Amino acid sequence: ACVRRNSNRAAISHLHRQLYGRLYPVLLVNTDGSTVRLRYREPKRILMLPLDSSTLPEAERKARLRRHFPSKRKAKEEETFEGIDLDTYKKFWKK
Repeated sequence: ACVRRNSNRAAISHLHRQLYGRLYPVLLVNTDGSTVRLRYREPKRILMLPLDSSTLPEAERKARLRRHFPSKRKAKEEETFEGIDLDTYKKFWKK
């Protein structure tokens, strides 16, 4: 198992390091929609701050919860064969 330790190693997969040696320009998006450019330790394009749900109005908070946790689908009613005329499909049963 030969392991290559050169500059092409990072091109094959992600960078295998936990600390980056420089700071990268990142766009920080606040909860009110305003943006700030700052230097961040990881190479990312956008950082979004989490929204505090306790400051939202009650209707908007419930709407956000409904989007995150949708209700379960209702079970479909099973079809019954009572109203179907089986003689119309008789030609498909014969060999």
